[in-house]
Amino acid sequence: MGSSGKYVRNIEMIGCAIIRTAIESGTRNQSDYSPSSQSARILMNQEQLKQSAGILALARVRNQVIDGLPDEYRPAVVAEAYRVQEQLHSLLDESGYGKRVGYKIGCTTPVMQKFLGIDTPCAGGVFNTSTNYIATSAQYQNFSHPGVECEIACFIGSDLVPAKDGSAFTRDSVAPAVQALFGAIEIVDDRWTDYKAVDTPTLIADDFFASGIVLSQPLPTVDAPDLTSAIGHMTINGKRVGEGTTGDILGHPYEALAWLANSLAARDKHLRAGEVVMLGSVVETQWVMPDDEVQIDIEGVGGALVKFV
Repeated sequence: MGSSGKYVRNIEMIGCAIIRTAIESGTRNQSDYSPSSQSARILMNQEQLKQSAGILALARVRNQVIDGLPDEYRPAVVAEAYRVQEQLHSLLDESGYGKRVGYKIGCTTPVMQKFLGIDTPCAGGVFNTSTNYIATSAQYQNFSHPGVECEIACFIGSDLVPAKDGSAFTRDSVAPAVQALFGAIEIVDDRWTDYKAVDTPTLIADDFFASGIVLSQPLPTVDAPDLTSAIGHMTINGKRVGEGTTGDILGHPYEALAWLANSLAARDKHLRAGEVVMLGSVVETQWVMPDDEVQIDIEGVGGALVKFV
């Protein structure tokens, strides 16, 4: 997992005028990235959206920490943040960094809402190049400030297309599309000087800390335990550091999936067969150090392991 010089070179070759502008904006003055009060302005045009995404893409592949986005490229509202995020995904795909193969949903449990001070779910992308199974190692130097979370994830077996009458997705209506479940580790990366000072739309634009995942063996949904009460826990170097239940995720993990389906529908998008969705962490984020070995288990679903080397 992580980045290499080829991604930087490729991103710098894509849309030369756009990316050069992004680089200049990012290197003019570090104070330009200060996430202090944002002056009122109209929403960004398409060019500005691309430039905003370019700044985030370069910071990610270069493994650089930034304070935030310049005012003129900072999303003002959540809807605009997802438009920047979509441009970011396109840039990372075109550069060879990775193709989005699913989503992560953050802030779906009380423990994470309290930890981040955000009381609503937020979504980001999951990439094929950072999706791992059962047990893996991760190069610590490829992250800015990595952390880990204990999650339950699902595999989408059929498209979740919005209803023609516009009715919202519910926990019950999304359930038939879930083919399998996983216990999962989300590897998050704090790519900010001080993430607590960064506004929520900017965090969303940058995939809400998303960096990588490790999935357990898939469990067919017909064999799933009661997802209102399945216990999840995480250990680091053999010491238990957190525990929660899947019911902490909005009362049931499928409530989070319904939230994502509705969020996508509002943007004229939908979940597709074959995508993986990380539904939320049942424990508080734990920041890790080199040589740390992290294990999680969602009882009755599965476990996963990652070692930072």
